[in-house]
This record gives sequence, structure tokens and C-alpha cells, in this order.
Amino acid sequence: MGKTSRMFGMSTPQALLIALSIISLAWSSALPSVAITLRPTCRSVTRSVPPRGSGWVLGVEASSDAATHPLPRGGADLMTLALEQSTVGQVSPSHQDPPPPPPPPPPQNKLEEEIDPDDVISVNTSEVLLPVTVRNQDGQFINNLTRKDFRVFENGIEQPLSDLSLRQAPVDVVLLVDASSSVAENLDDFRRAAEGFAAHLSPDDRVSLIQFDDRVLLLQDWTRSLVQLRRALRRVAPGMFTRFNDAMLLAARDQVPRGNARHAIIVLTDGIDSGRGATFEAALRAALQSQTTVYVVSNSEIERAKKEAELAALLSGSSSAVRFNQLKIDDLRLGLEALAASERNLAQLTTATGGRVYRPMSFNDLEKVYREVADELRHQYALYYSPLNKKRDGAFRRVRVETTDPRQRVSARIGYFLQ
Repeated sequence: MGKTSRMFGMSTPQALLIALSIISLAWSSALPSVAITLRPTCRSVTRSVPPRGSGWVLGVEASSDAATHPLPRGGADLMTLALEQSTVGQVSPSHQDPPPPPPPPPPQNKLEEEIDPDDVISVNTSEVLLPVTVRNQDGQFINNLTRKDFRVFENGIEQPLSDLSLRQAPVDVVLLVDASSSVAENLDDFRRAAEGFAAHLSPDDRVSLIQFDDRVLLLQDWTRSLVQLRRALRRVAPGMFTRFNDAMLLAARDQVPRGNARHAIIVLTDGIDSGRGATFEAALRAALQSQTTVYVVSNSEIERAKKEAELAALLSGSSSAVRFNQLKIDDLRLGLEALAASERNLAQLTTATGGRVYRPMSFNDLEKVYREVADELRHQYALYYSPLNKKRDGAFRRVRVETTDPRQRVSARIGYFLQ
């Protein structure tokens, strides 16, 4: 097995021509392989062109070792053709004309960008927005009050109200639905009620849809489109457990409204949490921090009626039957206690945020209840004021709203956190 090596120094064109000649000769001769190295005067092989005036070193190794890779048939002809095509019409770089300047870019039509008025908001960051509902003794809405009819107290100190205290403000509403086993059989009733609710809102209002069971799912982000909401409602599917506290916390904290809008959550639930996530206290705090008004459409009365009827049927049996069904009886009693505790939490949540609890006796009443909530949102006062205490210490500030007529009933949240 023999090997012959040669190194030659020459100019670049000469090196290329000789390399091609050697390849052609090797292809037609008996040499099994020829290794050719074309490189600058240094040892490494690169793809860059050497500086002008420098030469190339052509290294040739002819070997009878069959392990080297032979050149494919026709390789010499192809390389020669490529060399000819690459050199035709070329001139020395020093004599080339400068490349023509690139053509100027086509003129662009400067169209006025459409801006949603909701996206550009001028507000006084020191102002506090209080959604306020006022009813008479018969529970009917009072909607003819002026600024002079209201008094606002923060931590016991009355706050001044300007002429711009009462303003029109849109509302962003989260439709929150409990899809656990307690509601699963009546989801069609909820779909009809939610669609009817959205149809009663003002054109500038928006809705979003969140389902919760053993998960919390955002099915529809903010929209004014009834078509989009209808499609999202069809995606509501039944689950098992009830992560009520997690759903409230996420809806209040993460489903952020517009800066000039009231924020409301309407939730259909019995309020019994499975105890697998956030606490009720965390959910309440999130609602107060986000200045959200919470309305609850509670099916607790429906569930209570079912459980009480089932419990009465079991207790009406013989003593042996009662003993046999004792585990079921205990379970029903625990369920009734859980409903009572849940109702206390729901009452606290809605009172603190200025909302209300609705307790329909049948799922057939859902459409009526949701229309009542939409009616209340349309009759709310948006009351603004600048607090006298300018400190942004993150502390909770307790707020009380009164009217000049003590017979009127006022609903407003109990306070807020100024971050």
C-alpha cells in the first residue's frame, strides 16, 4: 500500500485548474482515490477567499487505499463546468462598478389606525369607583338621584363629592357557572338564562364565561358578541367536584375589566367548596381587592328541598329500615349543614361586595333571575370620589354610602384596598 504526497504553491486560478485536471486524470487512471486539498498558506481549510495577492497551497495525495471516498462519475466534468460558469464575465474587484443603489421602498399609505375608545382611557388614578344600587321600601329601583342625594364615608370620615361624581359607566360581567354534579343535570337551563342575560345588557357592556368543577376553565374571554357567547355556552360540560373558591379568586383577580368599567361576577352555584384549593377568605379578599360586585344565583334552596324530602322518606320507615339507612341519613344531614354554612358564606360575599344573593326555587326560574340581575346593573349608580387620605399603603379602607332619605336601602361594597 503506497502513498504519494505533493505540495505546490501557486496563484488561485492556477491551483483551481490543476486541481480539476488531477481529478479528471485520477478518474480515468488506475488510482483508487485522490485526495486534493486547496487551502491558503495556513493549515486550516476555510470557505473564505484569501487576501488579494496571496496564493493557495495545493496538496495532492494519491493513495491505493480503497477506504477513501472516490469521486462520483462525472464529477470532473461537473466541476469544470461550474468553474467555467463562475468565471465567465467576471472582472477584477478593483474594476467593478459600484452596485446600483436599492430602489426606494414603495410609498406606504398612512391609514389612520382604528382605536377602540375602551383601549384609551383618561382617568384620575386617585379616584375610587363605587357601584351603588338604591331601592325603596318595596324593593323597587330608584334611578332619579343626584350627587347631592349621596354621602360617602371612608373610615368614618365623610368624603367630598364633585359635580362629576355620578357618571355613566359600562359593566364587564363574568358569567361563572358551577358545572359540578349538583348543577350538571340543569346546564341547559343555565345556557338559556345566560343567553337571555347577555341580551338584556347595554351595547357597551361585555361578558366572559368561566366554568368550574374540579377545574376552572375560561371558555370565553371578554366579548360583546352574543354569537360568541352562544358558542361558548355549548362547550360547558358537567364535572364532579366544586372548586368554588378557586373560581371566585381567579375570576376576580385575573379576569381584569376595562379601566372605566364596573366589574361584576354572576355565579350559579350552591357555594359548597370541595376544600381542595383556595380558602373562602382568599376569594373574598380577591373580590374586594379587584373592586368586584358579586351576584350569586344560589341553587341551595333547590338542593335543600331535595335533601329534606329524601331524608324525610328515609326517616319515615321502620326502625330497622332507619338503622339500615343510617349512613345515608347521616350523609344527608351533613349535606344540609354544608348548605347552611355555604349560604352564610354567600351572604357575606355578596354583602361585602355590594351584590346580592338570589335563591330561585326551581331551575325553571333562572331566566327570570338573570333578567333581574341585568336590570339591576342597568340601574346602578357609578359614584366616583377622591379620598382625602392620599396614602397608598395597601391597607383596607372601610366605606359606607348613605342617601339623604333614610328609608332608602343602599347596596355598595364595604370597602377597598388602595394599592
